[in-house]
Amino acid sequence: MTAPDKSKGSRRQGRTLAFQVIFGLGFVPQQTEQGALRRAFANNPAVEDCESDEAVSFASELVMGATECMAEMDRVIGQHSDHWKIGRIGKVELAILRLSLYEILHRKDIPLKVAINEAIELAKGFGDENSRAFVNGILDSVARAVDQGRMSGVDKKIDKKHDKNDGSKADAAK
Repeated sequence: MTAPDKSKGSRRQGRTLAFQVIFGLGFVPQQTEQGALRRAFANNPAVEDCESDEAVSFASELVMGATECMAEMDRVIGQHSDHWKIGRIGKVELAILRLSLYEILHRKDIPLKVAINEAIELAKGFGDENSRAFVNGILDSVARAVDQGRMSGVDKKIDKKHDKNDGSKADAAK
């Protein structure tokens, strides 16, 4: 019997923390200085209450990366949101989209489907009845663009059979 894999649990918890921090940052003037971001992260009540060092570390990576790339994330949201302006998108949905787009576009260790599924879980937990469909629609559009090679510098595929790291599963399915 193997020990339970705690990385998935700590990553989900880390994503939730990252979402909460990014959501909170949406209520203050945009902070771009790394020191101010680190203080905002450390002083967030959800982060202060978290007992998992792994989750906090993962959340910190996501928050710092997503805030650093926020202008790019907002541009991608605008391109894939059927003419919704960033200012009209709810703060919950916007925080989820920024976080998941950072994972999709800049984290090679996070597959497309994982980023999308985790975003949908966040939308279910923190959004309203329309959040899930809205977030899924935009992320699905981005995922298709990534899969088709239309997002420069992102080498990911939607279909696991094309994933280089998953050859054994693809071969077993044949």
